[in-house]
Amino acid sequence: MTIQNPPAESIPVRPPAAPAAVRAPGAITLARHGRPALSRKVLLTSQGYRDWWATYEVGGLCKKQTPPPGLLQTAARADTIFVSTRPRALETAGHVAGERELSIDPVFIEAPLPPPAFPAWVKLSPRWWGVVSRIWWWAFDFHDAGEESRDLARARAVKAADVLIARAEQGEEVLVLAHGFFNAMIGHRLKALGWRCTLDQGFKYWSSRRFEKR
Repeated sequence: MTIQNPPAESIPVRPPAAPAAVRAPGAITLARHGRPALSRKVLLTSQGYRDWWATYEVGGLCKKQTPPPGLLQTAARADTIFVSTRPRALETAGHVAGERELSIDPVFIEAPLPPPAFPAWVKLSPRWWGVVSRIWWWAFDFHDAGEESRDLARARAVKAADVLIARAEQGEEVLVLAHGFFNAMIGHRLKALGWRCTLDQGFKYWSSRRFEKR
């Protein structure tokens, strides 16, 4: 018995699979927390500011604050919301994100702010102590024993940026609710990796900076 092959036209041909859709990278928004409850209308010595900062780190927000509409819109469209573990950041997330699921991570906490040991007759407001302390920390790598150094904070900012980029490159819109100076360090790293700042509201409370891939 002779078996004949079917005509070529009768052999079903499966069309090639369509390539999977590639999502464009999502944006990364770095937002600062709301206004804290701790008053800045005091004059402090160096040690007084050290104690003030320790209280600031564990404190929350002033009551009756309203997040700006733009930040609420950013949170509404975000696929992932990262939050620092500090109370002021967590309370900010409560105002902005409501009942949304949060990714709470200590990698986003503020860089340390130890004041230099100035004489007791030098008294400054917390605002100016913050400026002086940040200069000493950044320019001279001044930090207390066992406290995070400038280089360790830089390495943490690199790690934080990597976490955000990994999500954004999957097409996710990413929002971070954290702190002024460390957000700036993350933003510097994002720019170095080719992310462009498309919205810059500065570093005041509730402000945002948005980064998009070039």
